[in-house]
Amino acid sequence: MSLSYHAPLDEMRFTLYEVFKASQFWQNTPSLSHMDADTVDMVLQEMAKFSREVLLPINQSGDNEGAKYLGRGRVETPMGFGQAFRSYAEMGWIGLGGCESFGGQGMPKMITMLTEEMMFSVNQSFALYPNLTVGASLCLLASGSEEQKNVYLPKLYTGEWSGTMCLTESHAGTDLGIIKTRATPNEDGSYNITGTKIFITGGEHDLTENIVHLVLAKTPNAPAGTKGISLFIVPKFLVNADGSLGERNAVTCGSIEHKMGIKASATCVMNFDDAKGYMVGEQNTGLATMFVMMNYERVTMGLQGLGASVLAYQNACQYAKERLQGRNDAGVQNTDKVADAIIGFGDVRRMLLNAKCNSVASRTFAMYVARELDIAKFSDDTQMRAAANAKIALLTPIAKAFLTDMAFEAVVGCQQVFGGHGYIKEWGMEQIVRDTRISQIYEGTNGIQALDLLGRKVIKNQAMTLLSFIDEVLDACQADTNHAIKDATIKAAKRVRSLTEHLLSATKQDTHLINTSAVDYLHAVGYLCYAYMYLLIVQACDGQSGEFYDERRKLADYFVLRMLPKLYAHADMAQASASSVMAFDDDFFSR
Repeated sequence: MSLSYHAPLDEMRFTLYEVFKASQFWQNTPSLSHMDADTVDMVLQEMAKFSREVLLPINQSGDNEGAKYLGRGRVETPMGFGQAFRSYAEMGWIGLGGCESFGGQGMPKMITMLTEEMMFSVNQSFALYPNLTVGASLCLLASGSEEQKNVYLPKLYTGEWSGTMCLTESHAGTDLGIIKTRATPNEDGSYNITGTKIFITGGEHDLTENIVHLVLAKTPNAPAGTKGISLFIVPKFLVNADGSLGERNAVTCGSIEHKMGIKASATCVMNFDDAKGYMVGEQNTGLATMFVMMNYERVTMGLQGLGASVLAYQNACQYAKERLQGRNDAGVQNTDKVADAIIGFGDVRRMLLNAKCNSVASRTFAMYVARELDIAKFSDDTQMRAAANAKIALLTPIAKAFLTDMAFEAVVGCQQVFGGHGYIKEWGMEQIVRDTRISQIYEGTNGIQALDLLGRKVIKNQAMTLLSFIDEVLDACQADTNHAIKDATIKAAKRVRSLTEHLLSATKQDTHLINTSAVDYLHAVGYLCYAYMYLLIVQACDGQSGEFYDERRKLADYFVLRMLPKLYAHADMAQASASSVMAFDDDFFSR
């Protein structure tokens, strides 16, 4: 059975123009004053068409075929991926948000996040190839030399070349301070890079003529730990002075991983054998430089979860309307047939509404973060940029972890709507579940994101940015809003504030508390963020009439009654002593 998809353009436009008043924001920001709604609408409609007509048809076939390792370092992508990638590149999608000085189109993140949502909705594997290229471009734009930018960015934006991020090693996952990859300096200013990296998305493929690897490595006598990491460009083919491709570099794919999902995305083991590399930025600043790319990827993983939940929801709704089974509890029975459609059953509606409620809040929150990214990039007000950067640092782990946790819960619920058919490959739902699972793992597991939020962004910061965010939420509640979401948001904000104040004190005495409380803390803050988003949605609906606006209000009602109560359970668990977790000795886990 084929999955279907229609881009939720009305919801996207509502979020962009009515909730966040994008047109007003652009006009008040000189660097974005050229933006207009007609151009944006054309961009969104074209991506909706491309997603539906080009990327969706190769989603299930790509999963069935998978990326193939052909031996001798060669990797083949599934049938149709090459042509789709060429079309995607030729239409300018890779450079949509790129710097105009190097051939990009300069679109703000508030627009590119919507095109990324659509792409992740229809083909998660395909989306990862250009996604890593965009991330590599951002990294080079931020820290590369002018020569490096001129050589690499135009080719990356056009999709002639692609990019990767090479961090992980078999012995060093999150703990990058212990990487073994070495960079030995040459007299000409280049370096010889030697080592092996694993889990490299798009490390080798047949989509582009060159692949630009951004590699973390340590130079001789570098400081221990993360302070000794540098970043290097290591191209698959060296680039001649005139910009043409030269000889093959000594970087090869040793194998590809056989994975649970995203099977059409080549996840590679990459071997660097005295491969020639070029340092990006200053020596021993590689991790900070790479974080430009990593944080982009983390926000984008939230969009991966959002896109997956939209596709799962749409197809589960269609199935629920057509599937005849049982009798409706309300007695509204289909007298012409032996059974009623399962859409009439409360439990089916619960699963569908959970998914819908999540996707609406998730898109709104992603747009909120995107606006902060645009302020940080385009505003000419230094104070606004500083405030935006602080807020981005706080919200990035939430955008990555909470959105993907909620999305996975949503897609599993949508799979459940199908009953046994949801477990059968032909219907496509089990692929959505498998593909989405990785979003909670890569780019820093969600547990690591939670530790980053509570340990670095809250405790280390004395919660200054978090408390400022709570003040912003409470200020928004001052508006005259005739809906239960207002009081619910005030109550939620106060509970998160009291929880934060408790943890600021308790973690001074309980050394394990950050680690045992972090995930529940992130979820509590995540539900507060969702409450804030539904408050903004309801406020955008004030004074408006019609089915669309009535449905937003009803979704906010559902969120208050059926989803927001989970905040308080997570807050209570986060506040519990670490002793309940740490009371067991290590031998317990062997018994």
